[in-house]
Amino acid sequence: MIEPSRMQPSSPTLVPEGEGRDRQPLSLRARGWGGGSAWANIKAIVKRELGGYFTSPIAYVFLVIFLLLTGFFTFTVGSFFERGEASLVSFFTWHPWLYLFLVPAAGMRLWSEERRLGTMELLLTMPVTTWQAIVGKFLASWLFLALALALTFPVVITVNYLGAPDNGVIFAGYVGSLLLAGTYLAVSCMTSALSRNQVISFIISVLICLFLILAGYTPVTDLLTRWANPVIVEIIAAFSVMTHFEGFQRGVLDTRDIVFFASVIGFALFTTGVIIRNQRAG
Repeated sequence: MIEPSRMQPSSPTLVPEGEGRDRQPLSLRARGWGGGSAWANIKAIVKRELGGYFTSPIAYVFLVIFLLLTGFFTFTVGSFFERGEASLVSFFTWHPWLYLFLVPAAGMRLWSEERRLGTMELLLTMPVTTWQAIVGKFLASWLFLALALALTFPVVITVNYLGAPDNGVIFAGYVGSLLLAGTYLAVSCMTSALSRNQVISFIISVLICLFLILAGYTPVTDLLTRWANPVIVEIIAAFSVMTHFEGFQRGVLDTRDIVFFASVIGFALFTTGVIIRNQRAG
């Protein structure tokens, strides 16, 4: 989150009337805003957002909770040692449910806090476009989640020490898990732009992500087949993250699954842009 105190330039930022955007204040260029390409602006936002995560203890608390819950579901609920097999099935199986609450908790502040503090207008009047701000914020949060996922490497070391797992399958599982987290995060980004209340944003995100899970959850699909046409059930299941995440757990990097996650992320971020533009126009 970009704090107002950090957004204030150290020198006047008013551009004389009649001057173009090319005459941007030196203080903004020195901070990496608007002086270069679109990617330079995105990198500046990513750097600022990531710095904002680790300037407070919230990021460290999140990482600790994530690692503790991951270990609990893997070794206790997932019966890692009782399975007697060298695989991380018990590790990846719970990720859709684990992310259901943790990812919205990490993403609910993306735009809600900006609106609550009144810094959204300040951010969007900087020499960056709306889509650059959206992509920058999303990438920063996604990198933070990737860091949390990377810190689970002791699980990989453990399973390799105890047996001879297929590390290709494990790698595919991590790729799928990262895409799954990105999908939930994009949804959270969209709901965060809808409301300045973080709690409301969190609840809406959880409900949408829960639908994406249940649409392809086996007990739910079995129930639907009792009164609905199997073709309809298959269509509904095609919109579920569970359906597309299963392939990654088996070690299959299917282009259709990657396209699905990328499409949901793209649609959610596009919707975020529409919401923000409508709010600015209104």
